[in-house]
This record gives sequence, C-alpha cells and structure tokens, in this order.
Amino acid sequence: MTLQASTFALLDDLASRFAGESIFAQAESDEGLIPCYSLLTEMLGHVSDAPDLVAAIKALHTRLDILLNEAKPLDANAAQHIKDIAGWLTGALAAARQGKIPEPFVTMAATSPVTAATTAAAAPATVAEVDEIMQLDLAENRELLGEFHSEGLDHLQQIEAALLALDAAPDDRDALNGLFRSFHTIKGVSGFLHLVPMHKLTHEVESLLDLARTDRLRLTPAIITEVLNSRDAIQEMMGQITVALESGRQPDKAVHVSHLIAAVRRLSVPDVVGASAPVVVANAAAPVAAAPTPSSTVIPVESNTVTTAPFAIEAGAKPTAVAASSSVRVNTEKLDSLVDVVGELVIVQSQLIESAKGVDASGSTLVRNLAQLTRITKELQLTAMSLRMVPIKPTFQRMERLVRDLSRDFGKLVAFETRGDETEIDRTVAEEIVDPLVHMVRNSLDHGLESPADRSKAGKPEQGRLRLAAYHEGSNLVIELVDDGRGINRARVLDKARRQGLVAEGVNPSPDEIVNMIFLPGFSTAEKVTAVSGRGVGMDVVKRNIERLRGHIQIDTEEGQGTTFRIQLPLTTAIIDGLLVRVGADRFILPTIMVQVALRPSREMLTTIQGRGEVMDHRGSILPLHRLHRRFGIEGAVEDPTQGIVVIIELGGRVYALLVDELLNKQEVVIKNLGAYLQNLPGVAGGAILGDGTIALILDPASLCSG
Repeated sequence: MTLQASTFALLDDLASRFAGESIFAQAESDEGLIPCYSLLTEMLGHVSDAPDLVAAIKALHTRLDILLNEAKPLDANAAQHIKDIAGWLTGALAAARQGKIPEPFVTMAATSPVTAATTAAAAPATVAEVDEIMQLDLAENRELLGEFHSEGLDHLQQIEAALLALDAAPDDRDALNGLFRSFHTIKGVSGFLHLVPMHKLTHEVESLLDLARTDRLRLTPAIITEVLNSRDAIQEMMGQITVALESGRQPDKAVHVSHLIAAVRRLSVPDVVGASAPVVVANAAAPVAAAPTPSSTVIPVESNTVTTAPFAIEAGAKPTAVAASSSVRVNTEKLDSLVDVVGELVIVQSQLIESAKGVDASGSTLVRNLAQLTRITKELQLTAMSLRMVPIKPTFQRMERLVRDLSRDFGKLVAFETRGDETEIDRTVAEEIVDPLVHMVRNSLDHGLESPADRSKAGKPEQGRLRLAAYHEGSNLVIELVDDGRGINRARVLDKARRQGLVAEGVNPSPDEIVNMIFLPGFSTAEKVTAVSGRGVGMDVVKRNIERLRGHIQIDTEEGQGTTFRIQLPLTTAIIDGLLVRVGADRFILPTIMVQVALRPSREMLTTIQGRGEVMDHRGSILPLHRLHRRFGIEGAVEDPTQGIVVIIELGGRVYALLVDELLNKQEVVIKNLGAYLQNLPGVAGGAILGDGTIALILDPASLCSG
C-alpha cells in the first residue's frame, strides 16, 4: 500500500457517500445505480496502487457497468453486492491506513457471469437491431431527455475538441481520458433511456478508446476520422431529440450507424496480441453534485433546454461541488425575454429623465432619485447584456474540424491555430457568423494556400499556416482570418471582372476596389468547378451576412505572401451605439460602427457626374452622395448640401456620403423589431424608442446605399 494520507481522506469520504447511496439500492429498481457507479468510478481512480482494494471495487464496478449497458435495473444479487461492499469498505480502508492487508472481500450475493455478459454485450448486433428509428418515451422521460440533451451537447463539443487535440498529439493522455469519459457518459445514459442506436454506437467507440487508454492500441488519423464520424452521427441523433423536445414530434427516420460500428470494430485491433493491462479509470470525475442553489451567478446559454443539475454518470472535466453549485442552465427564450424587459426599463428611464427636464427641481429628491435609477438601470442593462455573451471557442472549434477535413481532401499540409478563443460574443452573432466563416475558411484552403510542391517552389515551408483570431476593439468584436498563401492576384481578378462585364473597358479601379470585386454575386476566379468552390457562390454571401449583422469586412492582401480577412462586428445585436440625426421633422439612427466622420461640405466639394449622379470630393476620393430625404420622401428637409451635414460611412471597403439636416447626439439604443409588415424594408434595420417616447428608425446603410 503506497496511498498518501490525503488519498485516504478522500477515499473515506467516498466510502461514506457510497454507504449512504447503498441504502437506496433495491431489487428491480434503478434508484442508487448511477450514483453508486459514479462513486466506484472515482474510487478506482485513486486506488490503483492498492491491489487489495482494486479487485473488490472493480468486480462490483464491472457488474454495474453491465446493467447500465443493458439498461436494466438492479437485480437482487447486485443490490446485495452493493450493500456488502459498503460494509466492507470502512474496515478495509482502516486496515490499509495502518499498513495492514484488508480482510478479503466476501459477498453474500451470487456472482454474476461477468465474462458471458461482457461477451454478449460485445456481440455483433444485426443491422436491423442497430439501424432502427430511435424511440423516445416523451411521456415518461421528457425531463430526463431534456437533461441528457443539454449534457450531451456539451459532451459532443468536448469530444470534437479532444479528437482534434489527439490528431495533433496522439499521446495526450488528458485528451484521451476526457474523450473516453464523454463517450462513456453518453453510452451509459443513452442505454438507461433505451436509445438503442446511440447506445450501441457509443459502446463500440468506448471499447476502442479503452484499448487506447490501456496502451493496447495507438490512435491513428484513420481511427480519429472514424470516431469523428461516429460523433457526427450522435450529433444527428441529438438533433432528433432537439426536435422532439421542441415540437413533441418523434423521430421519423433512422440514423444509420451499422457501417460506423463495423468500421470501429475493424479498427479495434490491439497493437500487441494478447496484451493486457488492469482496467483502471484514471482521473475520474466527481459524482453527480446536488442541484444548484438559487444564488447561482454563472449562466451558460448554449442550450435551449432548462436544466437544474447535470444528468451524467461522469462529468466532463473534474468538476468540483463548488463549481457545480455556481452555475445553472437557463432557457434562452427566458433569457431573451429578460433582455427585452431590461430594454423596456431603459426606455422608461429615458422617458422619466425627459419628463423631469420640464420640472424646476434642481437639488430636489426627484433629481436624486432619477440619478439613482439611472445608475441601477445601467448596471442592470450591462448585467443582462453580459448574460447573452458566450465564448467564441465552440465556433472556432467547428472551423478547426473543417480545416482538418478539407486539408486532407485537398492534399495540403496546414498548421491551424486560434487566438482569443475565450473572447465573448453575443449569442445571436455567434450563431450567424458560422456560415461566413465556413465560406472564408474554405476559400483560404482552396484558393489561398498552395500545394506543398508549389510552396516549395516559392521558397516557403511545405506546411501552410492558417490563423483565426478574435479580440475586442472598443465596442466591437474583430475576427481575423490570416493565411500565408499566394494572396489575391489583382490583375487576374480585374481581367475576370472585365470578361464578366462587371468593369467597363478603360475604367481603372483602385487596388482596394479590385480586391472587393470578389464579393460581387457570381464572381469566381476558380479555373474549374469543385465540390468546394468555382460556382461564384460564397463570398457574396459572406458580405451579405456580415452586413446583416451591422458589421463590415476588409481585405488586406499581398501577392505571394498571404491574405488577411478582417471582420468587424458589434458585440451585441440587441443594443447599439447610434448617431441620432434629423431629416426634416423625422429622426433616424445611424450605427456608429460604420460612421467615419461628419462634416458640412463646401460648394467646391460637390459636383454631378454623368452616369454617376451627385458626388462629393472628400480628401481626393470621389464619393456618391445619397440624399436621405429623397429616399424616404420627406418634405421640408434641407435641399442645399452646404446647409446640411454630410455623414461619411464605410461599407465593406467602399465609402459613401449621406446627406442629413442636423446631428442631434450619440446614444445607446435598444433595437426593436418593426413587425411582419415592415420586415426587410430596404434601408431600415429596425426601430428604437427615444427618451421622449417617439420612434426613430435605425438605418441599414448597406441596403440604403446600394439601392
């Protein structure tokens, strides 16, 4: 026995908790089954140096594992076995602490045929048994399915991250152990809920990973690819559970997993024939913790399912009781409702301040109370907005998987790195930015990075580099995608644009205008159509989606050296910094993220060009001039630009001039939906209620200036 004093203290605590759970272990019941199994798992992680303890604990652990695999309740023998172990552990630990050999464990329960059961569990399942429609007992298990769904999505993220880490470093034990625990958890609970296809697949993958954990199998790229494919199939089944929980509709088609099971079994061949090692669960997670208290302060919002406690045999990464009690999952609809209510409070607070301006109450209680209300409202607003923020790491993780798959398809060597994974972003923005990033990563891999042979000829390392970074810049989020590839050939882009009739002969666009032509609909420089690119669909979608989020994209490229795509986005879509302007008797709000400068133009700066309309010379650049009052048919507005204000705005590398009557102020505004009848109104992104109770339209410069 070489256990440390601290280990004995931990084992005493686990044994005490196990004894408490054993009280609930009854025949024909699953009460206490999962807690007892979890506690045994953790014990095994701490007694590897005490073989006298390992043997007895492992025997019961294996017995319970079989019951969970077969989704069966405790039988009389297993329940008795649990009680016998609980009584034996106290004396065994006391003897071990004193350096003595514990009394051999003897159970009153009949021993189960472990070997036969294990063989039966591992017996090949027929296609009919596996490729079946998953049956969800919503009436009986809706709450359990909701908890499993929430935990399962987290585990799927952890699985993908661990597999990508193992792809780069096959000997990463932490990643391997975390991967095994995640599959083991999904396997156990899916069996408990009778989700047959998911349970069978995860059981096979877990068996393969167990060989790797016990050093009988080395993970190869082929194995990792099949495990990734299995993970994708599990995610598809999770999607069916999502639909069922949201709509009550049962799955109507089977997710085929038999081919995945066959592939995993083919790969489950130990490297050393006949090699064996003790099966010890290392670094096991803590048992299921109690439900969070009402004082929880951390609210992850990745899931749409309300959950009050983790539902797992093992948690993902060594959680502690303190960590478990400091977070709670919240339905995102409730969270959005909270943000909406806070927005209404902000509006009412602005209206109260506006009303108080007409009251001569300097130094009165009213003024002090309004100041206090303003402070509290601001704090509440910031807190509510922070609840919408989620790390961008899951989004970047999806791109890492994409790079891995496409680099193999293209036969290119790529070193992919991410920076700023923990940068937080509004949940809605995180969901909407995925498609643009997918298109950009695909284009960088297909068009940007050269093949190993071409890179060698250019004097570059054979392995290309692709970096995805995120960081905050003021009140904005910046995402950069950088490659060290061939860069954008401006001459080739211009030639293709002329051949497609996008640029007239004799017109010589600026270098920036040439680069931005890749965002034109239908434009492509690909020599041939592939599964990834060449159809002229992609970068125009990128630009459109980013501008819909009130952001913009810039390109910095150097031929032969590489390209940087820089996306600038507002941190949140629920509230924006706006520039309040007046046109006639109406007021509008311009997102300040797009505003460069505002000025009163002189007569010499203005002119009219045949075919281009009114333009303004701004620091040597000729900018199209858009009159807001003509666009919206507003009467009584300033007609002479020299008597008004011109706001210079930038959109995707192009600059425009917008004529308004007057600048009023800059303020934060809560974005309001205009309703179904005014959806997709050109030039308008939404509405906002001002302090005096009037409504101002929030302008969408992208559609406003393109019309």
